[in-house]
Amino acid sequence: MRVIAGQFRSRPLQSLPGLDLRPTSDRLRETLFDVLCAARALTDSVWLDLFAGTGAVGIEALSRGARQVYFVESGKKHARLLRENLASLGIDTGYEVQEREAAKALPLLDATGVVCDFCFLDPPYQRRGSYEQTLGYLSQSHLLQPASIVIAEHEKRFDPGERFGALVRYRRLDQGDASLSFYRLA
Repeated sequence: MRVIAGQFRSRPLQSLPGLDLRPTSDRLRETLFDVLCAARALTDSVWLDLFAGTGAVGIEALSRGARQVYFVESGKKHARLLRENLASLGIDTGYEVQEREAAKALPLLDATGVVCDFCFLDPPYQRRGSYEQTLGYLSQSHLLQPASIVIAEHEKRFDPGERFGALVRYRRLDQGDASLSFYRLA
């Protein structure tokens, strides 16, 4: 696993052995950022990387010029690995790691006035209820602005849903066994 483009291009990222952690593949991450860069500039953007795991998506955003990434990861060993990946690249500013469940981190970020341009979520596939809970919260929060894009990675055979309050899916992209659903405020 590596950073695809930008300042840290081709630099390796560490993961954990086994099936405990399922990082977004290099190929899917490349596709994701190709789609996002075609839609708008990433420079100076603010990101939420929920269920961050290794931090690959948020680190890719920082590599491509994001101003700030809020990583949310509840697993202690995953959060430690995320911090190690940031340190190995020499990234010491432009991010915050929230080591708690997304359901607890989102209200805290909302209360501090965080507004994101992009929100990426990739819950463990077996926790399907996390999609509805997270997308539902985002739809009624102040974390999103009209131009914000929310991206949910999920199993290809699972559909997280078309609409969550004001948040509506406008695109679905399938690649291998994984899919990306893109949402924005209606």
